[in-house]
Amino acid sequence: MISKTQFVYPVLLLMFSSHIFKYSNAVVDTISPGQQLNISQTIVSAGQMFELGFFPPTNSTNYYMGIWYKNIPEKTVVWIANRDYPVTGSAVLSISVDSNLVIRHGRIVYMVTDIVTNGNVTATLLDSGNLVVRDEKSNTLWQSFDFPCNTFLPGMRLGYENRNGKNWSYVSWKSDDDPSPGNFTMKLDSEQGNRILILNGDDEYWRSKLWEEDSNVFESPQEVRLNMFNFSFVSNLSMAYLTYNLYREDLISRLMIDSNGRLRQFSWSGNEWDVLNSQPRNACDVFAYCGGNSSCTEVPSPNCSCLPGFKPNSPEYWNKANYKFGCSRISSLQCGNDTNIKGAEDGFRMLSKVVLPKDPLPLHVQTLSDCRSSCLNNCSCAGFSYINQSCSIWIGELRNLQQLSADDISGTDFFLKLPAADLGTGERTSSKRKQLIIIISVTISASILASALFIWKVKMKMHKRTGEDLLSFDLSISPEPTKNEQSGVKQRQKHKKEVEIPIFSFSSVSAATNNFSLSNKLGEGGFGPVYKGKLLKGNEVAVKRLSRKSGQGWNELKNEAVLIAKLQHKNLVKLLGCCIEGDEKILVYEYLPNKSLDLFLFGTNNIFALAWGTRIRIVDGIAQDFGMARSFGGTEPRATDRIVGTYGYMAPEYALEGVFSVKSDVFSFGVLLLEILSGMKNTGFYQSSSLNLLGYAWDLWISSRPLELMDIVMKDSSCANAAIRYINIALLCVQEHAADRPTMSEVVLMLSNELTCLPSPKRPAFSNVRSMVDSIPNPSHWKPETCSENELTISAMDAR
Repeated sequence: MISKTQFVYPVLLLMFSSHIFKYSNAVVDTISPGQQLNISQTIVSAGQMFELGFFPPTNSTNYYMGIWYKNIPEKTVVWIANRDYPVTGSAVLSISVDSNLVIRHGRIVYMVTDIVTNGNVTATLLDSGNLVVRDEKSNTLWQSFDFPCNTFLPGMRLGYENRNGKNWSYVSWKSDDDPSPGNFTMKLDSEQGNRILILNGDDEYWRSKLWEEDSNVFESPQEVRLNMFNFSFVSNLSMAYLTYNLYREDLISRLMIDSNGRLRQFSWSGNEWDVLNSQPRNACDVFAYCGGNSSCTEVPSPNCSCLPGFKPNSPEYWNKANYKFGCSRISSLQCGNDTNIKGAEDGFRMLSKVVLPKDPLPLHVQTLSDCRSSCLNNCSCAGFSYINQSCSIWIGELRNLQQLSADDISGTDFFLKLPAADLGTGERTSSKRKQLIIIISVTISASILASALFIWKVKMKMHKRTGEDLLSFDLSISPEPTKNEQSGVKQRQKHKKEVEIPIFSFSSVSAATNNFSLSNKLGEGGFGPVYKGKLLKGNEVAVKRLSRKSGQGWNELKNEAVLIAKLQHKNLVKLLGCCIEGDEKILVYEYLPNKSLDLFLFGTNNIFALAWGTRIRIVDGIAQDFGMARSFGGTEPRATDRIVGTYGYMAPEYALEGVFSVKSDVFSFGVLLLEILSGMKNTGFYQSSSLNLLGYAWDLWISSRPLELMDIVMKDSSCANAAIRYINIALLCVQEHAADRPTMSEVVLMLSNELTCLPSPKRPAFSNVRSMVDSIPNPSHWKPETCSENELTISAMDAR
């Protein structure tokens, strides 16, 4: 009897111990010596962010030891220990007698770590997703972040360290259901160590731009870079790597290289992964997709063409849409000889509206002619570009030149080097060449004379106007606002001539502002600080001093001065003059003592709170003549490579692609309307599951709770129907696609005519970027303390 009892107690103790570990492992984050994890057991990081254990891929009986997000229903694996050696259901994870983390599968032992130490170790899963092995003194001996798979998490590195031979590169899965190493590798370029490469096997598949400080190597949308990912680059003699973190701890985001070779940025929206960015974007972005010396056209579908003067190297493959062999010249270049048959020379053919080829070689030359000569005299040069007084040439094969569509103005010009036979210039004679030289000489002489005359006139004009004393300036002689706001065509014709604006001396501007003292500082905008200045007669002015570190340059200063001086609209602050001396660029405006609209909308003191009727008058006043679209009267979409404005108020097609139209200002008006109605600012919005005010308003709208958006200071239920109507109009204005938005004329009609039937709005732009806050707060318990970036100013409590 005693022997039976002695046998039963150890068995019960063993079963009880296994039971305890099985049900306690979900709350522990560490594996210690003597413990092991079987197929059904896991450990979880302390903050319940990540989980480690065995898992089977879809449609597979194999198991892998991996790490995945704990609280995301869709299992998303970020790291795998044994991706090259799957196991069956009998495997366990444990710490071996030599202090290494191992997977035991029958008689086979798979080494997860390979460390040498004398003492005991533990393996801990951190909330960053990093599995670390530490000794008894808590020194880190090994970490999974040093052995990445296909996912680039915040805090991980992409690059290499020469001292320890570490290589932080990322390898795709073989397929979506097969975690074994795939064909694509993401790495830092070891030769040009400040850019990212994606390789397909040993062949280059995609490359990023070169890293510069604050550069966007992943070419992410501006909203993503400013609000989510913060990248940094470290480079010295011993290492070079790229890393990043998130601006907000409650965001769940990751980068990964998928089985198709795409580098993708994800953010968890609460019920699915939103794709924020993907590279390469299309086939034309794939490195050498069309081979060498060819051009790629993306629209309507990827298509390759040999450059002018070139032919396919393999017509058989080319006709089967296999372009990898590229193109070669039809005729050889003269290359260094003065002439060939019939006196012809090599030359250049200009290709317009193109994306320049990869791998340019910058040259430090002064003129377009010097740039052309440098390429012409270099036998290896295939072409050149000259943009903003910057010269680049291309040596050898031309790769990844893209031909844009005729209506796309974002491209540039490329000068392709060709022999005379392919230029159609073989019949030129020396006589014609002499005539051409004479014509060019006369043209250049006339241009020099005209330029000298123009410069003399400008200097005389500036001499007359420079040095005017701001202190003694008479405000009563400054231009008055236009009386008739609606005479658009007549007013534009009337102001077609260049408006004369006073130019003040820097010394007088400095004296008026007490040498730009802090006591005179009114605030600071995106382009620089604004000061209050006092004139001799006691009048006050506002002085905007352009910061040298700002993005605004001479063009922006000129545009702002000329546009505002021409319009002189009653809803615009009056421009009195400017100062341009050396590096100083200053605008002088009328001073408005009643502060900014921000104070009345976003201020914490309810004394300044605006009533419903006042807000509506402000909205109506703004809508009557809103934005650049009304100023310039453009109706067709236009593109620009210089984005100027305040992020959060710019339409997505303008902020992300530079495409601007009359619908772009409609978007800005919609954002402003939501701010006026809610008393909340769009940017820096962190109080709900949405990252901005647009997403918050949309969530309330689709859940039939639009009145919760209204400012808490407006408690009058009599305006409820009107408030819902105005919210509807605002959401129509901020729809993601420009074609869905109304025009400003239609908006004015909606605001003024309550009988107008309003359509249901579609999802706003940027609303799919969300945070991980679990619940939307009650606006009655929150009032933002900071100001919006919108710099509207009012001088009375009514609409101007």
